[in-house]
Amino acid sequence: MPDSTNPVPVLSRIASDASCLHQALRALPAERDASALAARITDAQDLAGIALRLFLTRSRQTSRPSPTDLLLLHRVAQIAKAAQDAAAELTAALARAVENQRRQAAATSRRVVLIGPTPQQFIESAADLLDRIPALCDAREWPESPCQ
Repeated sequence: MPDSTNPVPVLSRIASDASCLHQALRALPAERDASALAARITDAQDLAGIALRLFLTRSRQTSRPSPTDLLLLHRVAQIAKAAQDAAAELTAALARAVENQRRQAAATSRRVVLIGPTPQQFIESAADLLDRIPALCDAREWPESPCQ
């Protein structure tokens, strides 16, 4: 892991990974590739893990954090939550896709009742959550940033 006193490399990696994952989700056909969806769930969980490790490292560095340190911790916690929420949305998409496939396979007639929201709607929600992460990682927005 990069120097724990400077969160910029970690935040840059998180922002980059979130952008790549966001793009991958926009092209993901959930109904046809459950294994690809499961891999994206793992990617989102990995992002949350990186953010949480950064949070732990930064929170342990000082016994009395400055307002800037607290702002950084708040942003990192928001990043972790967005990534965790995205992973939860993707997990819901996977469960919905599998359930709808099961319903189609078990159907005795041409009319199959699929439940909603659709897997693609869950994926779009996850992509929207991931789209917020790069802005949270932008150190230029922090007053008196220790990252600059």
